[in-house]
Amino acid sequence: MAALIAENFRFLSLFFKSKDVMIFNGLVALGTVGSEELFSVVAFHCPCSPARNYIYGLAAIGVPALALFLIGVIWNNHTWNLVAECHKRGAKNFSAAATFLLFGSIMGRATVAPITWSVISLLRGEAYICALSEFVKPSSLDKFPAEYGAEVLAKFPCRDVPANLTKFRDEVTRRLRYESQLFGWLLIGIVAVLVFLTKCLKHCCSPLSYRQEAYWAQYRSNEDKLFRRTAEVHSRILAAKNVKQFFGFVALDKEEKELVQEFPVEGVQPSPQWNAITGVYIYRENKGFPLYSRLHKWAKGVEGNGPTPEGHELLFLAS
Repeated sequence: MAALIAENFRFLSLFFKSKDVMIFNGLVALGTVGSEELFSVVAFHCPCSPARNYIYGLAAIGVPALALFLIGVIWNNHTWNLVAECHKRGAKNFSAAATFLLFGSIMGRATVAPITWSVISLLRGEAYICALSEFVKPSSLDKFPAEYGAEVLAKFPCRDVPANLTKFRDEVTRRLRYESQLFGWLLIGIVAVLVFLTKCLKHCCSPLSYRQEAYWAQYRSNEDKLFRRTAEVHSRILAAKNVKQFFGFVALDKEEKELVQEFPVEGVQPSPQWNAITGVYIYRENKGFPLYSRLHKWAKGVEGNGPTPEGHELLFLAS
């Protein structure tokens, strides 16, 4: 049973990694919507107190969005490739356009969840109403009693108001919800336009044809899956050899015995080889032939990371 569950999780992981970025972003957005709904139902409770409402309302929108943004940056492989690149080689081989493209890719992927959170929060309107109810001017409300001020307005989100203020509470709530939803729809429109323009710019500036770009995406996916699978087998066989050397024997199951017999492992790859295939990669060609990854470049024996007389850099980053 445990093996079946593990296999299903592995299948789902490979499925999501192999699909288009837009599908992945859609799943991230869908998960964020569910999380925001759960948060609103379980965790959001407006304090209904002057000066506290504003801080709490903004925190309910901004803090989760910030956390989701940081999680998105951490989960992006480009982030750690950039860290490795700066640590091993520095960013001196990247032009300004390439650097901008890299950071744009990282930031763009990381903003999917926080923007979704912000949009859903604004469309619901609860946090916005909580934050700004006390700032509504009493003079803007027709026949609002003069003896009441910001302290009473701050209690409107909690409905804890005198009976003679019920109609004013409904009016304030309706007005603030209108503003909140308006900002939410505007944010959706702005993001949609930016995504459209970014996709158009990417395809217009791409040095690759549509078919070659699709092939490159398939190559990256296959290389990553094969590399991970091979690395797992290689590390298991190497570990088995070391354990056997220490104890004199190693307890292997049938599958592991077959792996050890089928794939002899003599040693480990030296650090320079790992460094050569690790880091940020921007599409390059050498003598007119494409180099689709750092591993591909290493296998072809091409040295260096910058443009050379025999090759040129094409500023196009893998999604």
